[in-house]
Amino acid sequence: MDYDEVMERFDVVLGLEVHVELSTKSKMWCGCSTAFGAAPNTHTCPVCLGLPGSLPVVNRKAVESAIRIGLSLGCSIAESCRFARKQYFYPDMPKNYQVSQYDEPIAYEGEVTLDVDGQTYTVPIERAHMEEDAGKSMHMGGATGRIQGSDYSLMDYNRAGVPLIEIVTKPIFGTGTRGPEVARAYMAHLRDMVRALDASEARMEQGQLRCDANVSLMPKGSTELGTRTETKNVNSLRSVEGSLRYEICRQAAVLAGGGRVKQETRMWNEAGEFTTAGRSKEEAEDYRYFPEPDLVPVAPSREWVEQLRATLPELPAAKAARLQSEWGFSDLEMRDVHGNEGALDLIEATVTAGSAPASARKWWLGELSRRANENGVDLAEVGVTPAQVAEVQALVSAGTLNDRLARTVLEAVASGEGEPADVVDERGLAIVSDDGALGMAVQAAIDANPGVADKIRGGKVQAVGALIGAVMKQMHGKADASKVRELLLEELS
Repeated sequence: MDYDEVMERFDVVLGLEVHVELSTKSKMWCGCSTAFGAAPNTHTCPVCLGLPGSLPVVNRKAVESAIRIGLSLGCSIAESCRFARKQYFYPDMPKNYQVSQYDEPIAYEGEVTLDVDGQTYTVPIERAHMEEDAGKSMHMGGATGRIQGSDYSLMDYNRAGVPLIEIVTKPIFGTGTRGPEVARAYMAHLRDMVRALDASEARMEQGQLRCDANVSLMPKGSTELGTRTETKNVNSLRSVEGSLRYEICRQAAVLAGGGRVKQETRMWNEAGEFTTAGRSKEEAEDYRYFPEPDLVPVAPSREWVEQLRATLPELPAAKAARLQSEWGFSDLEMRDVHGNEGALDLIEATVTAGSAPASARKWWLGELSRRANENGVDLAEVGVTPAQVAEVQALVSAGTLNDRLARTVLEAVASGEGEPADVVDERGLAIVSDDGALGMAVQAAIDANPGVADKIRGGKVQAVGALIGAVMKQMHGKADASKVRELLLEELS
C-alpha cells in the first residue's frame, strides 16, 4: 500500500530494541579478548564456550558502562539487580542459553528527546539491561551469504560472551508520518551518545550497534494495539528507516485485504529493500527464564552511581545545540553536519586548531566528504587531520592558496605526501602575486583576446572575467585572481 494512504488509514506504533556492544577489552564473564577481526574461534575459552565446570565472573567495566548509559538515558539505576538464564537453542549460543537480565534490569524508566526537522519527539525508555552477545553464523556455498541457498554453515564463537547493553523502548505513539525518521534519529542519538561516553565504538557495519525494529498498526480511531512484527538485527541508519517504512506498507496491505498480521520475526534484505519472514516470535514464557545460579546479584552503591554520574560528558544533543549557537550555523547547515557521521567533532577540532567555523564546515562537508565517499571510509579515516585542515585554511586566508589549489593540497596530504606547507613548497603551488610575472600573463591574454579587450575598453567591465580566466589558465591556476583583475582593468582603462 502507498505510504501516504497508510498514514490516512492507520496509526503507527513503534518499539525499538537496540543492542550496543561494549568496548571492553575482555568478555562479559571471562578474560577472552573482544578484539574484532581475529581468526575464527581464537578468542574462546571454557567459560564462553559453556563447557562443564566453568564458572562466569562479572566484568566490572561492563557494569560501569551500563550504569553510565542508563544515567544518560535519564533512567533510574537499580539498587540491586540480578542475571537470568534465557533458554534458547541456536548454534550461535554454545551454552544453549544466554545470560541476560529479565525482571530486574540495571536501568529502567527513562526517556530520550529528539529533534527531527524542528519537531520534538519523546521516546520512552522501558529498560536498559546487561547481557552477552551470541556467536556468528557464516552460511557457506550460496551466492548471497545468507542461509537461503547455502550448503552448510560454520560458527565463529569469538563474539560469544562479548558484553552487550540492550536498550528497550516502551511503545512509541504519536510519530505520525515521521515514524521511520524518528527511529533513524533515535538510532543516531544512541550511536553518538555511547561514543561520547566511550562505552562503545558503535560501528554498525561491525554489528556493534544493531536494532530489532518492532512495528504494528492501529486503524484510525482505535485504541487496541495491533499485532507486531520484529525486523531483526538491522545494522545501518538507512536500513532502520527503510525496513520500518516497508513493513508499515506491507502490514497495511495485509490488513486492508482482510488478512491478519502474523507475529513473527523478519529479516531485512538490504539489496532488494524488503523484509522476509523469519520465525514465529517467542514470548517471555517461551524462554523459561530463571535466576542465573552462578552469578550473585549486582548491587551498585549510591555513592558509586553518583561518582559515575559525575563522569558523564556533555551529551551530543546539548553539545550540538551549544556549538550551533557559538558558530552561528542555520538549522539547515547544522542538519547537513548531522547528516555526515563524525563531522561535528571534526569541525569542532578544526575550529579549535584555528579555522573559522564556516571554513571548517566547507572543507569537511565538501572536498573531504567527497573523498571519504569515493574511498568507502568514514570521514575521520580520510587521511587528513583537523589540524591539517586548519593549516590549509590558514594558507587560503593568507593568500598563499586559493580554493582550487587548497583542494590539491588536501588531496596530496590525504595521499601521504606530507604536511600542507611541505606540499605547497615541493609542488610549487603558492599563488603568484608578483606584478612582473602577472603583467606578462595579462598582456598575453589581452593580445590573444582583442575582441574582449575592446568590450572592456568600451565600458563592459563584466567581460573582464573571460580575461581573468585566460590568465589563470596560463598560470595553471596559481595566479592571484584579485591582483589579475586589478592589472587588467588598469591596462584597459
